[in-house]
Amino acid sequence: MSDSSQSIAKPVYRVVALQFAIAVLFAAATAYFASESKGWSAAMGGAIAVAGSLVYALMVAKGNPDAKQAFRTHFRAELIKIFITAVLFILALVLFQSAAWLWLILGFVVATMAYWLSLLAV
Repeated sequence: MSDSSQSIAKPVYRVVALQFAIAVLFAAATAYFASESKGWSAAMGGAIAVAGSLVYALMVAKGNPDAKQAFRTHFRAELIKIFITAVLFILALVLFQSAAWLWLILGFVVATMAYWLSLLAV
C-alpha cells in the first residue's frame, strides 16, 4: 500500500474498529442487564452493521486521486453495504427465528450510530 493509501486506510479501519467495540459493549451490557438471548440478538444486530461497514471500508480504503472515480467507488460501496445489510437481516429473520427482534434492531441502531459518531472522533 502506498503512503497515501495508508493515510486513508488507517482512519477508515479505526472507525470500523470503534463501531465494533461499541457494538460488543452494547451486546455485553444487554446480556448482563436483560438476558443472554437478548444479548445475542443485540450482538447479531451489531454484527450486521459492522459487516456492512467493513465491506465499505475495504472498498474505499485504497483511496483514489481522481474525484470522479472516488465518487463512483463510494457510491458502489454504499450500494453493496445496503445490499449486504438487507441480506443479513433476511438471513437473521429466516435462520434465527428465536431472536429477540427488538434487541436485534437496537443492536443494529446502536452500532450504526456508533459508526456515525466515530466518524466525528477520527
